[in-house]
Amino acid sequence: MARESFDKEVQFLRMLALTSGAYNRQQFAQRLGISVHTFDKTLRRLKEIVSSVHRQLPEEQGREFAETLRFQYYESAEPLLLFLFRAKSLKESESGRLSLLLASLKDRSCTALELLDVCSSEIPSYMAMPDEKTIRSDLKYLEEVGVIRRLPGARPYRYRLHNEFVEDLSSDELTDLYDFVDIMANTSVPSLQGYLLRDNLKKTLMQPGETELAEVFLYKYHYYSRILDEAHFHSLLHAIRRRRKVSFLYFSPKNEQSYGSANSNPLFEKESAGRQETVTPLQIVYDHQYGRWYLIGHHSRQKLIKFRMEGLTRVQEEEEVPEEVWQSRFAHWEDKSRFSWLVDTGNPVTVRARFFNPEGARTNFVRERVLLQGQWGQITEEEEHSFIYEITVNGITEIKPWLRSFGSSCEVLEPSGLRREIIAEWKEIWGYYEPVRENL
Repeated sequence: MARESFDKEVQFLRMLALTSGAYNRQQFAQRLGISVHTFDKTLRRLKEIVSSVHRQLPEEQGREFAETLRFQYYESAEPLLLFLFRAKSLKESESGRLSLLLASLKDRSCTALELLDVCSSEIPSYMAMPDEKTIRSDLKYLEEVGVIRRLPGARPYRYRLHNEFVEDLSSDELTDLYDFVDIMANTSVPSLQGYLLRDNLKKTLMQPGETELAEVFLYKYHYYSRILDEAHFHSLLHAIRRRRKVSFLYFSPKNEQSYGSANSNPLFEKESAGRQETVTPLQIVYDHQYGRWYLIGHHSRQKLIKFRMEGLTRVQEEEEVPEEVWQSRFAHWEDKSRFSWLVDTGNPVTVRARFFNPEGARTNFVRERVLLQGQWGQITEEEEHSFIYEITVNGITEIKPWLRSFGSSCEVLEPSGLRREIIAEWKEIWGYYEPVRENL
């Protein structure tokens, strides 16, 4: 995973995908909270990443990627924007050095000093030469992410590439594993590490001279944020497991800016549009309805607090929280969210809705969907043409889109306030389809 934060690139790509080129340079930079110069610099950087990741593309198509950064989404099985996580989260010097270390550890075990000698002889003279402390830091990082392993024994420690699992499998077994990882990465969350594993398996399966591997399955992504927000997922999960607080600069979805540059020159310091927060992370929740991630945390003043992960920037771990304190805060969240359809902690309300069975269909797909997605709700009454579903939830805001998605197959019965809201919304939609002239 990345050693450096790339919050700016994540927000840049999210806006690029959502606005589809509707903003000019000035508008784009203003929305991100950066200067036009920084916008141009970031765009050049992303073009370099696209060029390096899509070298397998034909020259004409590759030039189109590099020039416009517009993605032929429906012509590719690759999930949009994943290249940012694969590619240049490392500095150029670090990328070259780590590649050299991994190549040296592939066929033999080495100590830190032996790897330092390799770097001294292999790294070009125009690049900065690492010292022993840098090499040991690189080895620690590679060991933490599972790329290498430290061999048992006394000092000096020896390291080896951690690829025995792949080497022990036959070609057919590797193909089956690749297909399994391909399916799971495209149908499960989180998925980023699955895509990275799939890429490594693809490289292992490719024979010398081959430029691509035939794809058996094709998938399409619907939510760009699903992948992008995983930039913070594993660091937040790591903080939860270690019972540590986290601090971050948060930009609300209602905010006019989605990013704020951190100026190192005090002469150009400006007040950020974001909100600095320090919380105890308790849980990460994924919303399948909209493809959103939420961070649930405990705040010293507001107690339980919820954040959309797309607004998190500059995430850093802080001091440790005692286990008993963390457990009590998590128990409080579990109690408050007992009837949460997603993350709502409002007052419980009972929702009753009538669902109509599809006429002439071989299977009752409406009933099957209600049973599959209806969480702890129950079907309380059944008739020939319909059934009544009942559930107690914290507030109506989160369950309303789900009920509305059934269209004419669902009639809200209770509460009366929700029923009136649904009626008003359908009347508004009906108004959109009224003819402009009566003789149309």
